[in-house]
Amino acid sequence: MDSEKITALGDELYEAMRSFTMLEPLTDREPDISIDDAYQISLRMLERRLEADGEKVVGKKIGVTSAAVQEMLGVFQPDFGFLTDAMQFSNGAQIPIAGNLIQPRAEAEIAFVLKHDLGSDNINEQAVLDATECIVPCFEIVDSRIRDWNIKIQDTVADNASCGVFVLGEDRVDPNDFDLAKLKITVRKNGQPLSEGLGSAVQGNPLTAVAWLANTLGQYDIPFLAGDIILSGSLVPLEPVSAGDELSLELEGVGSASVKFG
Repeated sequence: MDSEKITALGDELYEAMRSFTMLEPLTDREPDISIDDAYQISLRMLERRLEADGEKVVGKKIGVTSAAVQEMLGVFQPDFGFLTDAMQFSNGAQIPIAGNLIQPRAEAEIAFVLKHDLGSDNINEQAVLDATECIVPCFEIVDSRIRDWNIKIQDTVADNASCGVFVLGEDRVDPNDFDLAKLKITVRKNGQPLSEGLGSAVQGNPLTAVAWLANTLGQYDIPFLAGDIILSGSLVPLEPVSAGDELSLELEGVGSASVKFG
C-alpha cells in the first residue's frame, strides 16, 4: 500500500474518532491490506492525535489475547496500539459516552507500569518482570471506529487496536509477590456478578503477553520506556456498556477499580 493511501486511511480513522462516526471495514475496501500497512495507518492516526490535539503517548496496549475475546470478535491473533494521556480517566470516574465513545465495550485487565526502559529484541518474561515497577487493576474501554465491530486483524490494528479509554485502580503492588497466571479477577456490573477470569487467560501469563508486545513493537523500532503503562489484555469477555452502567472489578490480593458511564 502506498504512502498516500496509508495517510488517507489514517486521516479517515482519526476523523471518524473525532466525529464519533463509523466506517466500513478497511479489509472490505482494501482486500490486500497487510498488518504492516495497518500498523502504518495506525501511526498516521496517532500522529494526528499528537500534532493536532496535543496528546502525549503514555504507554502501549495489547488486545485480543484471550480465547474468549478472540471468539467474540472473530480475530485470532493479538493486536497492539498506543495509549495517550487523553485516554486515561481516574478511578471511579464517570465517563460520558457521548463525546468520548462510539460503541464501547469494557475489559478487565492487569496493567504494568515500567520502572526502566525495556529493550525491543528477544524480550522474555523475566525481562518484563525485572522492568516492572508495579501492576495495577485496570478497566480498558475498547471502542471501534469500524461499523458494528465487523473487524479483521488488519482493521483493529489500523484502528489503534480498537482502543477507547482506560481507568487504572489506585492500588500498586510488586509483581514479584504474585504468580500472575493465577491472579483472579472478578467483575460486577450494576452491582451484579458479571464475569471472572485468571491471568492465564492472556497467552498463559500476562508476562508472556507483554513480552510478545515488546518484541512485536520492537520490529517497528518502538521501545518500551520507563514510566510506560502497558495494558496486557482482558482476562474476561468484553462487555458492552451504555449510559447509566457501573462496573467494578477486584483483582484478588491486588486491589480494585471502578468506572461509571454517563
